[in-house]
Amino acid sequence: MSSKQAPYAVEMLQVVKRFSQVLAVDHANLQVKQGEVHAVIGENGAGKSTLMRLLYGFYTADSGTIRINGQTVKMTDPGVAIAHGIGMVHQEFMLVPRLNALDNIILGQEPRKGLRVDRQKAREEITRLASELGFQVDLHTEVRDLPVGVQQKVELLKVLYRGASILILDEPTAVLTPQEVDELFEMLENLQKQGKTIILITHKLDEVMAIADRITVMRRGKTVKTVSKDSTTSGELASLMVGRNVILDITPPPVEPGEKVLTVRNLSLQEPGSARVLVDRVSFEVREGEILGIAGVSGNGQSELAEMLTGLTRPTSGEILIRGQEVTFGSVRRKRESGIAHIPEDRRNTGLVMALSVEDNLTIGHQDNPELSGKVLLKRQAIEERSDRLINMFDIRPPRRDVAAWHLSGGNQQKVIIARELAHDPEVLVANQPTRGLDVAAMEYVYHHLLEARSQGKAIVLISMELDEVLTLSDRILVMYNGRIVGEFSRTNADIEQIGLLMLQGREAG
Repeated sequence: MSSKQAPYAVEMLQVVKRFSQVLAVDHANLQVKQGEVHAVIGENGAGKSTLMRLLYGFYTADSGTIRINGQTVKMTDPGVAIAHGIGMVHQEFMLVPRLNALDNIILGQEPRKGLRVDRQKAREEITRLASELGFQVDLHTEVRDLPVGVQQKVELLKVLYRGASILILDEPTAVLTPQEVDELFEMLENLQKQGKTIILITHKLDEVMAIADRITVMRRGKTVKTVSKDSTTSGELASLMVGRNVILDITPPPVEPGEKVLTVRNLSLQEPGSARVLVDRVSFEVREGEILGIAGVSGNGQSELAEMLTGLTRPTSGEILIRGQEVTFGSVRRKRESGIAHIPEDRRNTGLVMALSVEDNLTIGHQDNPELSGKVLLKRQAIEERSDRLINMFDIRPPRRDVAAWHLSGGNQQKVIIARELAHDPEVLVANQPTRGLDVAAMEYVYHHLLEARSQGKAIVLISMELDEVLTLSDRILVMYNGRIVGEFSRTNADIEQIGLLMLQGREAG
């Protein structure tokens, strides 16, 4: 390597990675220029996360070349990556909840003064780094008590404290409010001005167009194309990702809401063994053919609300009624029988039994259906025919009912859940984070089926951290903060800035 700085901070040339019979990365090429923000985008299963894990040393490439600042490097573990100035901020934060921010940042890299940890030195260094990025963090607070946006800042400080000059950010805006996204982008711009190189993994094409200098598109393990932001559009990028035109900018057709289906009155939940109130006197109604969107930062009671509506958690007080019939304290089975279906936020741990087949997962909750079950035994032929019909109707891939759920991509796992829940012909559909972790093609699919259910007169409760999603699909929007409903908007008067402020601090500006 010459004394002249290499033009590329990262080069990954003809990189290959196999997992058993699956070719996850297929002779991929990635060249990231010094000091640029470079986005890597693609569908679920396209190989982008695997490619970044190869760069960070989580996996070792089967073949190909990786160069960092012009130097060929064998990435065998994250320690090698860190030693070469690479840091990674994961979508699921790698923080210890019961440690304070300071100890999380220096963990494993503690400065010493004799035999003792020199926290004063660490505090001064971290405060300087934070100041350069234009924010402050309370270093004494336990991470579990910090807002999600601040936890992300702690993650950024952790990699910068270790001297990272190349930063990989995996879906960094997934749980942020619009104001926090603006703050993050401002921080990234400051980092870029300091000469840092930033690699961004994301599925949000509007954010790619806002922040990235260049974009690499991956499909089926290959790098399809690298383009500059100025020479493309979000529509072209979506088409490159999936190989066809994708429509996410939708306007739901007008539907006149019908009769009242779901009524929630003063629903509350207190944390067991604690005085903490998780859900605080929540009330709302949902009518036939209406999507009620619930917006809020993660951890403000939305998940607990969904669990109470679907029978996973018993409320402390309040009422839940379906067409005037009280089902407040009913079990999951009782709630299903009353007409409530549920797309849970965690498809792997709550929505599916990953070791069971697609057929078994499509049948769960329908075992007592007389069409599928006799007095003693299940009707195997009827179950098989029903499974084949749903697999075809919902385009589940691969189209095989005997495949275990864990073999499916995230998008196809979600299709199994949606097929099972809508096959129940529910009156109410509670959809909690229905597109979390999905690519644009899978998101388009979910949107289509939610709007189709709406057109069939279903009452839908949509809970999502993606504010754009709530604004796109909802007829009415409620904002949750600290367990309470703090604002209500119709589709026509929804103000993204005011909603974002309510999500962040429970009150509007002024």
